[in-house]
Amino acid sequence: MGYHGKSGYVSNENISMPLFKNKWLDKLTRSHISIPVSMFFAYAIGLLYYTKIATELSNGQVVSIFFGGTVFFTFIEYVVHRWAYHPGDHATEERLKFCYTVHGIHHDYPKDKQRLALPPVASVLVATLLLAIFRIFLGSYGFAFAAGFLVGYAFYLLIHYSVHIFRAPKNIFKALWVNHAIHHYSPEEVLFGVSSPLWDYVFGSIPKKERRKSVEVRV
Repeated sequence: MGYHGKSGYVSNENISMPLFKNKWLDKLTRSHISIPVSMFFAYAIGLLYYTKIATELSNGQVVSIFFGGTVFFTFIEYVVHRWAYHPGDHATEERLKFCYTVHGIHHDYPKDKQRLALPPVASVLVATLLLAIFRIFLGSYGFAFAAGFLVGYAFYLLIHYSVHIFRAPKNIFKALWVNHAIHHYSPEEVLFGVSSPLWDYVFGSIPKKERRKSVEVRV
């Protein structure tokens, strides 16, 4: 069965239930989409600038490493969404609670605009942690790689926001709306890639054609 949050229902409410009793703490779990997206783009620009002034990498190397980071983000997006955020049938109570806090509440309240992106504090922490990891393992390549990863993250946030808030366009990008609608409302555990279905094909989490056709009619 698909993971549809803690309660198994989907609300059309625009504001989801509080995650914390303390109203100030709960506010820290909410964010307008523009804040983390702007932060990630600004962070990426700063990293690319630093790469040019502090390393001897050529422009071609920087571009290649940057796009490598972007592609790597799509892989991490898939892995985290599928195996970290969706608990499976035999999860413990603690794991279910964690998954609901970080992701399941979104399945219950998919129209809540303030819970479609990381809040600012978490965004800074995540970006800095990623930079540290890439710097350790990739050395001077890590700055451009982190920049590409963060830009991939920013585009993921924009796509995820768009497929929940705006009507599907009548072009090839409609597939992203269809894919995510299937992920949310199908009883199957399928289509974990939001920004790209690439890794769903690689790992075999593509739904049956009949399910896709039925959703395409409604989106």
